[in-house]
Amino acid sequence: MQPSDPKPPARLRRILAYKWFHICALGVFVLDQLTKAWIVSRLPFDSYWPGERIDVIPGFFNIVHVGNTGAAWSILSGRSAWLAAFAVVVLVLIFVSRKTLGLRQRTAQIAFGLLCGGLAGNLVDRLRFGYVVDFLDFHFGGYTYPAFNIADAGIVAGVAIYFILTLFSERRKKEKA
Repeated sequence: MQPSDPKPPARLRRILAYKWFHICALGVFVLDQLTKAWIVSRLPFDSYWPGERIDVIPGFFNIVHVGNTGAAWSILSGRSAWLAAFAVVVLVLIFVSRKTLGLRQRTAQIAFGLLCGGLAGNLVDRLRFGYVVDFLDFHFGGYTYPAFNIADAGIVAGVAIYFILTLFSERRKKEKA
C-alpha cells in the first residue's frame, strides 16, 4: 500500500509548522551575535568618547561598546544572573505554551521568533560576559537614548507585533459577537 501523497516525517512536519518562528528567531540571534562580535573585536569597552566611538551621523547616531547588567534603561542593573534565569524561564514557557499562544499563525510566529531570538542573543551575552553588549547609541537633541543592540530591537518588535495582533484579534472577536 503506497500513499498517494507522501508526507515528511512527523518531526519534520512539526518543525516546518513553525518555520517563520525558526527563521525569525535564528535571524535575530545570528545578526545580533555577529554584530556584537564585530563590536567587541573593534571597539574598546566603554567607548562613548570621541576617538573611541564611531560617529555614524555626528550628534545623532554613534556606534559604541558598552555593557548593561540590567534590562531596558538599566532597570534591575547588577541583576544579570537573575535576568538570565528569567530569560530561560520565558523561553521554556513560550515553548511549552506554543499552541496556547497561537504559534501556528504566521504573524504570531514572527512576533515570538523576534522575541525569542532577542532573548537568546542577550542570554548568550549574560552567560559569556556577565552583561549584555550594547552598541547602538542615538541622541535626540539633549536626550541620549540608552544604547541597545539587535536583540533588544527584536524583543521590542516582537512584543509590539504580538500586542497589535492581540488587539486586532480581540476587536474581531467583539465584531463577530
